Amino acid sequence: MPLYEYQCQECGLRFERRQHFTDQPVTVCPECEGPVVRLIHPAGIIFKGSGFYVTDNRSKSSTAVAGSRKDDKPAEEKSAAKTETGASAASDSKT
Repeated sequence: MPLYEYQCQECGLRFERRQHFTDQPVTVCPECEGPVVRLIHPAGIIFKGSGFYVTDNRSKSSTAVAGSRKDDKPAEEKSAAKTETGASAASDSKT
């Protein structure tokens, strides 16, 4: 059964009631018989596992390696450069 918290609008009394989901909410203060409102509290969230924080994404060694290789070209550019170099070297040796 959930525990609900109420607050009286006249005297400010805060009290709790354990109620079923199907029970009607309390509308009268037990002290002064004034109107009450049910208080809503945010639910606590717990993040478990890795990947929720900036520090969880990568280790420092992997970012240092990636950051030190600024002159790396994508694989397609490398293969195209190799074939062009090989083609020009082959044409140079035939002449």
